[in-house]
This record gives sequence, C-alpha cells and structure tokens, in this order.
Amino acid sequence: MVRIHTLHIEPPVVNASCAWATDYEQLRELYDSPHTGAVVTRTATFNGFSEDASNAVAFAKSSVSTLNSYGYSPYPLSNYLDWVYTLLTTPMLDGSPPTKPVVISITASTPTVLAEMVENIQALRRKLRATYATLGDFTPSSPTRTKRHSSGSSSSHTQHVPTAFVPAMDPATLIGIELNSSCPNIKDAPPPSYTFAFLLPYLDVLSSAFYSDPSLTIGIKLPPYLYSTRFVEVLRFLHTYTREIRPAAFVKGTTHEPLDASGQAMRSLNPFAYLACTNTLGNCILFSEETFSRPFDTPTDSDAGSSNNVNMDTDEPAPAPPSPDPSPSPPPPSSTSSTPPPHPPSPTLFPASPFALPPALGGLGGESLHPLALGNVYSFARLLAAHPDPAMRRIRLVGIGGVTSAAAAARMRAAGASVVGCATLLGREGVRAFEILAGHP
Repeated sequence: MVRIHTLHIEPPVVNASCAWATDYEQLRELYDSPHTGAVVTRTATFNGFSEDASNAVAFAKSSVSTLNSYGYSPYPLSNYLDWVYTLLTTPMLDGSPPTKPVVISITASTPTVLAEMVENIQALRRKLRATYATLGDFTPSSPTRTKRHSSGSSSSHTQHVPTAFVPAMDPATLIGIELNSSCPNIKDAPPPSYTFAFLLPYLDVLSSAFYSDPSLTIGIKLPPYLYSTRFVEVLRFLHTYTREIRPAAFVKGTTHEPLDASGQAMRSLNPFAYLACTNTLGNCILFSEETFSRPFDTPTDSDAGSSNNVNMDTDEPAPAPPSPDPSPSPPPPSSTSSTPPPHPPSPTLFPASPFALPPALGGLGGESLHPLALGNVYSFARLLAAHPDPAMRRIRLVGIGGVTSAAAAARMRAAGASVVGCATLLGREGVRAFEILAGHP
C-alpha cells in the first residue's frame, strides 16, 4: 500500500485524469475494479467545458500511443460532487464499505473560481462525515443503482446501511484534489505550469485550504518538462509553501505529534502531497494514415490491440482497424495584423484533412511519451530525495505517460514513482487495462 498524505492507495495504480473517466458509469467501473487503488475524475471546471467535433482522439497503429485534442470535461463540478458522493456512500457488491479514494481533478480560469470549487469539494467532505456519523440512518442513493446488481438480477442496493458499514477511518480522507495545470489543448490558454510563477495565485488558494484543513490531500498535474532548470524552478516555488507546525495544528484536541508514513514525527508540512508527471505533450501531429479512431466510450474487440497491431491476449495479428472518417475542417486562422505572419499549410487547404485530428495539433500520450515521462519522474525524484526540507521529501510522484504494460509500470516505479497511472491503455482496452498492468493480460 502507498500512502500519499491521507490517501491510502492499494494497489498503487490509478487511472490518469482523462476522457475515459468522464461520467458516472465510467467512474463506477473504475471504482469497482480490484486492480485500481484510487480513481481520478476527468478534469472538471465550475460550469463545464464546451466540447464540439474538434475535440477528439486518435489511436496510433504502430504503438500504444494516442493524440487527442480534448479539453476539460463537459460536465460541471456539481455533477462530479454528486457522483463521488454516490461512489463513497454505496456499499460494494459484497456489502463492504467503500474504502478506495477518489481524486477530483479540477481547474479554473481565475483563483476566485478555484477557491469556490475547493470550498464545494470541502463541503462534500463535510457531508460525507455527517452521512457516516448517522451510522445506519441513511440509504445510499445511485443515479444508476439498477446497474449495481449481477446479471439477471432485478434487485439493487436499497437497504439501509448497517452500523458495520461505517469504517473506522475519516471518510473525508477518501477524497483528494488534483489541480490540472497542464492541459495543452486549450485555445489561447497555454499551460500555466510551463511558466510556474503564473500558477502561484492558484497554489495560494490550495495552500490556504490545506492549512485550514490539513487532512486535505492535494496534488498537481504537471506538463512534460524538457530542461533541468524547470524541475528546479517547480520545487523552488513549492518549497515556499512549507510551514513549521505545532502538534495541535494537525490533530486538534491532542498533544500527539503527527507522524509521516515511516512513523517519524513531522515538524513541517507542505500542502502539496504529490506531483502527477506527466500530462500529454502538446503541439503534436499524427496523420490519418498512422491512426485509427473510435468513440472513446465504445471500445471494440476489432481494434483493441497492442503495439505493431498485435492482439494483447493472443499475440496474433489483430484485425485491420477501420478507416477513419474524414475529419471536418476547422475555420481558417484569424489574425489582428494586416499582414498575417507565415504559417504552415492549414488543413482547410485540403478537401479531406490528412490529419488524424480535426484541429491537426493535439497532445501526445502513451508509448511515444514514455521516455520523456520517465525522465520527468526521475528528475523530480532525485531532487525531492535530496531536498533539505523533510516536508518536500514527503512529496510523492504519480508516474503517467506510456504506462501500457506491467514492464512499463515497473520502469516508472524504478524511475521514482510511488504510484503509476494510465490513460491511453485505458482508452484502448477499457478497465481491463489495469489487469494488464497487474501482469494478468
């Protein structure tokens, strides 16, 4: 088991925040999997992100890689609060209480909006405490409760929760927050964590929330960095949020000192418990001839394959993937200058776009990103391990990027990740992806 502040993750494998963790049904399936140690939602905004036909994903033929032009979730934060509450108040199929953490991924255009989102998540955590405190006096509710029974059964989980359902842990510690600071696909809004100083007003909001309630676990999803100075810069800024603590600041009403995962007394705290490395690499192109496409929520047997178009179960050649539909052409670029600057040929110059994605450019993930993701994890791990501040040394790494096999997961852990996460493999294989990562293909 891996402990990231108040989150206990076993097995140490999660889904990355992605399009395959968008709605309740997808989150339910991820939560029910015995091969996930926690679930991370798709990134929510306060009111929901406007999606259209330009937001898409393409799967590479030659490797387990993807290119996507997705932004954030079309569902507002309020939907995720309802869904997470349902996940954490509905008994598991065997009647046991839910103990798997859920991390709510969020982002906002202003610190003020972010503060409101964080407060709404804190209200959900308080609601969970109140719900569990009533012991058997509440009935779990689910928007899709009829899907929680076994095939052929008409019964569902509608019984009152028995006293034994309530776990000994604080139920609020089953919820964490991840700030997505690194989506490369938002028009006119480059990832702020590439210029980390721009992120500080948002980190101030999260830091304030943490020091008001140090049971809150907070992570930051970072982009892939290319230069050593970037890693140093990130940690230099994060270190400014460390504070010396008194015992009562963490455990109110007692004189016990808080202990870290190794049982050592904590003399200082940093509000940021983990870094997720990395998000996709922006400004990439794949051509249609290199890819195949399908709706992200309807994986099919015919195109679920590993690298080199080989079936992961049998090692036999997989059936040929379907040809992608012609992509709609985006509007021509506009310019405020009377003499537009030179630019590469636009997809609009072609009757049928040769590119895999409607906007041509997108974020690269999967095996193609793996070496860079490993380098990011390794660089942060070395700097954190050598940091003079023990609070900084407690920051954990979630390794994301090309975790498409058990061997890739092992490499990510060897580079320094405490937990590994995947998205591309989830998109190709569904929740079976986590069986593959566990070495049970």
